[in-house]
Amino acid sequence: MKKILNVLYVLTQESYLSKQGETVCVKVGGEEKVRIPAHTIESIACFGNTTVSTPLIGFCADKGIGLSFFSENGKFYGRISGPMSGNVLLRHAQFRAYGDMPRQICLVRGFLLTKIANCRHVLMRAARESEGPDQRKLHLASTSLAEIARELPLHQTVDGMRGLEGLAAMRYFGAFDHMIKANKEDFFFRERSKRPPLDNMNAILSFLYTLLANDVRSALEGVGLDPATGFLHTLRPGRPSLALDIMEELRAPLCDRLALALVNLRQLTAKDFEQNGPGVNMTESARRELISAWQKRKREEVIHPYLKEKMQIGLVPHIQALLLARHLRGDLSDYPPFLWR
Repeated sequence: MKKILNVLYVLTQESYLSKQGETVCVKVGGEEKVRIPAHTIESIACFGNTTVSTPLIGFCADKGIGLSFFSENGKFYGRISGPMSGNVLLRHAQFRAYGDMPRQICLVRGFLLTKIANCRHVLMRAARESEGPDQRKLHLASTSLAEIARELPLHQTVDGMRGLEGLAAMRYFGAFDHMIKANKEDFFFRERSKRPPLDNMNAILSFLYTLLANDVRSALEGVGLDPATGFLHTLRPGRPSLALDIMEELRAPLCDRLALALVNLRQLTAKDFEQNGPGVNMTESARRELISAWQKRKREEVIHPYLKEKMQIGLVPHIQALLLARHLRGDLSDYPPFLWR
């Protein structure tokens, strides 16, 4: 169990939550672990095999405490709230912000500046572990990203910033091959290809980005935001634009670093991939290996740069969704993106 920003995250399997007076009681295996005064809780997020008593459900509805349920891996199941749900007000605030151009520009700028900073962090970390031409190329790409970041605040349109994002992505992925250190015959990177991925490295990235997108979308749904209404990514039927917005901060530190580690440590090899027409598919065993590595990565702990609290990496999308919701409601003057340290 972990309480962050007045949200109780129940991560321990076989937990049982019940109402005890004006408190929420959490038991594991019949043993009481904690009692939390209800007035200090805004919502409860339950992961995996968690049981909530009927009286507690009614109590939470009466007190306006949201109850969200996720799989152990973070897939959103559903949300229970009382008859006076605040979701409609939050989503109304989200839609108003989408129509408020200065506010939209401010949010987009924050997403992209953080994305560029996190990409630079990955490049500089790899540069410290490299030498010769690889190190020079990585330093050059990092410098180019820094120049783009300085130019970003000068643009006062979302389209202008999208153009700079495209340039930053080209510079970053242009140096990606220099971070691959092992088995270069089978793992190389020429350019980003998506549908279908045209090489083994792109296949890994695409799969990890899909896992991250599912986690971020679930986190947004858990706090009551509409995943389809984003600020950076254009609206399109079936596209979780807001999830893609939040993902921009997290792709490099969570997905790209993991992909490079799996390849450089030879945990994935050429036998884990198969050609399918012009594209490349991963084998079933490779997908299982990636999912296992992803779940292990999510259990690692970091210090959140804004909250200064230690938490599992898997909670980061939920915290970012909550921070964005609070900003849209007017509780925070600015949205604090996730800047990797």
